[in-house]
Amino acid sequence: MARALPGILPSLTIDEALEVTRIYSVADMLPADTPLMQNRPFRAPHHTISHAGLVGGGQWPRPGEISLAHRGVLFLDEMPEFSRRVLEVLRQPLEDKQVTISRAQGALTFPSNFVLFAALNPCPCGYYGDPERNCTCSIGAIQRYRKRISGPLLDRIDISIEVPRVNYEKLMGMTPGESSASIRARVESARDRQNRRFAGTDLTCNSDMSPSEIREICVLPDAGQSLIRTAMRQMHLSARAYHRVLKVSRTIADLEGSDVIQTHHLAEALQYRTRVLDL
Repeated sequence: MARALPGILPSLTIDEALEVTRIYSVADMLPADTPLMQNRPFRAPHHTISHAGLVGGGQWPRPGEISLAHRGVLFLDEMPEFSRRVLEVLRQPLEDKQVTISRAQGALTFPSNFVLFAALNPCPCGYYGDPERNCTCSIGAIQRYRKRISGPLLDRIDISIEVPRVNYEKLMGMTPGESSASIRARVESARDRQNRRFAGTDLTCNSDMSPSEIREICVLPDAGQSLIRTAMRQMHLSARAYHRVLKVSRTIADLEGSDVIQTHHLAEALQYRTRVLDL
């Protein structure tokens, strides 16, 4: 699923392609036969990666994985297996879309506007909540495993989805699923709508909106305001989570071709805030 994500993302614009090309050129990773990067990057570092490998560093700072994933996808498989210190450094780049590396010789700032895609098991043995196999982990072991991912980092993840076991019938089914090409067409249509919305500004998509733009663009109907008010109280949403829910709602509406956020768009976005890590 993670590796299929670049196939449904919009094509790189010329400005985005130049940004990615510059990063790979600085990192000395630009292929000799590729003067211009035309595909969105997909980076999947191993969980043993160091702090410098993820963020960047060295005596003469070089881009790390979060910059090499700029305008693309950063996939962290088995997320709790990464060092907690390594995971915590993602918090600032996820907010600021850039990372600054300081050394005695000076400071360098690299862009890091990426889509974070992470996967994890529900527990160390992998069978907590499985309907067919019993989990062998103690509650304490499960809690320690899940606490490797901090609350502030989880708060920056917009969509959490539990992926259940796939049964034999679905694996062997002959009915084809929806192609990446058709999904990509919907995504590009939504992105075109966002480009028109943000024409004349520095913004390119909904995720770039600040609270001031959110107040102006993500206007909710009365029923939606009542729903988000109740969700804030019952789900204990932070201010950051509140703004992220509204941005996801606006994107869901764009995918449906709706000019306004309907209550069901907001309800779907709130559903994605459910934490699969909760016991």
